[in-house]
Amino acid sequence: MRGFSHLRTFANLSRRVLWRYDDFKNCICSSNRAVANKNETPALILSLLVTLALIGAGAWWFVGRFNVGNVLRPSSPTATAPDAPDQGTSPGTDTPIAQRLSLGQQVLFPQGASEDKTAAVAAIANQNYSEAVRLLEASLQQNSNDPEALIYLNNARIGDGPSYTIAVSVPAGTVTNVALEILRGVAQAQNQVNQAGGINGTPLRVLIASDDDDLDTVKTVARSLVDDSKVLAVIGHFSSNASLAAAPIYNEGKLVMISPTSTSIQLSGQGNYIFRTVPSDRFTATALSRHLMNTGQQRNVVVFFNGQSDYSISLKNEFSTAFATDGGQILSEVDITGNGFDPGNAVKAAQQQQAEALVLLTNSGNIDTAIQMVAVNRRQLPLVGGDGLYSPKLLQIGGANSEGMVVTVPWIIQANAQSPFTKTARQLWGGDINWRTATAYDAVIAIVEGLRANPTREGIDTTLRNSSFAVEGATGSIRFLASGDRNLPMQLVKVAPGSRSGFGYDFVPAQ
Repeated sequence: MRGFSHLRTFANLSRRVLWRYDDFKNCICSSNRAVANKNETPALILSLLVTLALIGAGAWWFVGRFNVGNVLRPSSPTATAPDAPDQGTSPGTDTPIAQRLSLGQQVLFPQGASEDKTAAVAAIANQNYSEAVRLLEASLQQNSNDPEALIYLNNARIGDGPSYTIAVSVPAGTVTNVALEILRGVAQAQNQVNQAGGINGTPLRVLIASDDDDLDTVKTVARSLVDDSKVLAVIGHFSSNASLAAAPIYNEGKLVMISPTSTSIQLSGQGNYIFRTVPSDRFTATALSRHLMNTGQQRNVVVFFNGQSDYSISLKNEFSTAFATDGGQILSEVDITGNGFDPGNAVKAAQQQQAEALVLLTNSGNIDTAIQMVAVNRRQLPLVGGDGLYSPKLLQIGGANSEGMVVTVPWIIQANAQSPFTKTARQLWGGDINWRTATAYDAVIAIVEGLRANPTREGIDTTLRNSSFAVEGATGSIRFLASGDRNLPMQLVKVAPGSRSGFGYDFVPAQ
């Protein structure tokens, strides 16, 4: 209603200008009256100028206050990160770095935040840690599936006391669901470590950074973390593009970075301080190739990829090498981001080439396009894909058309249902978790072992690079190759009818 009131004011100002203009016109167009009232003309001119100034100022205020320009102009498409499967509320790339980093003094995931959580953040900002603990415990009673709240709770329990600080950088504002999946692994590990008495008696504090999977923002966050001497290691980043952009900064600052989700082969050997707890694309490519050749006897395939994603390009190249080595033939490689790409025509062209299977090596940001191809294919050709397609979206939207599709993952809950990690995760989060939570948990566990041996930046790196280093994590024994890669085979899952996801289909072990 206030907007309509301001519109009426704006309209009244407009009418006043027109009235003044009519008076002025009548004045200068009537020669007889011009002589008789020559002293009136300057006054009318002055009145017109003042009114124009008023309406100009009013219009400027109105546009700024109500953003009229955005109402009148058609909205432009929102740019999304290459590996972004969902959109959250991004604070914008020009957001000050202080608003992207939080030990608990601000909410980085505002959607659905409880009143208790909001009040707890204010209490932490005022160093009222006991009140923050009470409020965060109450918030988690309402919503146990909130890893940000659990991390802040553990931080608040530490208060101003001594601690070892690590950071986790996630795309909180743009790839919210994935960011929360990663944070659940970090929160579970922090909670476990602190409940067990900390690291040699010292608790673990976690700093959350929001990088939006935007390369410029990622670099800014990385520099800030390097400059903060309290930060002893970093978990991140999400996409391969982001990790590759940040890697030189961490290497220069001698700060260990462990990515739980970046699989591009280009990340291998990026520097002494760069690690990952997820296998590289080489493992994924090998698993898919052997499945096609040995299980499905499919030797002629068409490959689809995203030419704008380091992850997708890396996986495509590794698969091409592995498949050719195994004796297969790639009939064509199709970039789904190319001009004029049409899912229906692409599938039809593959059928005309007598392809025996479609290989979807797209990233998670293009999952909608991949699902369109799944729908158009209608289960006529066998489908396989990388971990970018391991998403509830494939089950929900792909439905029956996705049944039988095989994708790769580093870890699946059905094969680890009785592990201590899985049981604890279900208790904490009230449901199942996926591989991103497991590999993020492993990243923290590896860093904690480094802190136990030598709680310094270089000490952590030295420990992780020791050939004898090994620690048990959610996905098995955590060991790193000289390249910083994780030595871990990929697992194959397929889409099958089931009730676990709530969509009528589940990912189940393929073998």
